[in-house]
Amino acid sequence: MNVAQTSLAVAALLFGVGAGGVLVRRNVIVVLLSVELMLNAVNLAFVAFAREYGSMDGQVAVFLVMTVAAAEAAVGLALVLAVFRNRRTTNLDELDLLRG
Repeated sequence: MNVAQTSLAVAALLFGVGAGGVLVRRNVIVVLLSVELMLNAVNLAFVAFAREYGSMDGQVAVFLVMTVAAAEAAVGLALVLAVFRNRRTTNLDELDLLRG
């Protein structure tokens, strides 16, 4: 198994763990962390493909994904803080009504 295949296998494993976290967990912060794990898995796949094909396109895409991940984390955590101040919980089951 070469480096690209190993990297893609690890990326698939990370993406699976992240997808499982999004689907199973009920805490908003854990769900956000799982989304970050999935984005990092995509980054690893981009780097593996960039290395395999000798192109810089994958690494440029990684910078785009990292930018989106940083914005997602900032906005997501701000929303979690705002909801927590009003509801005193981060459980998704208890946050099904966002009406005022």
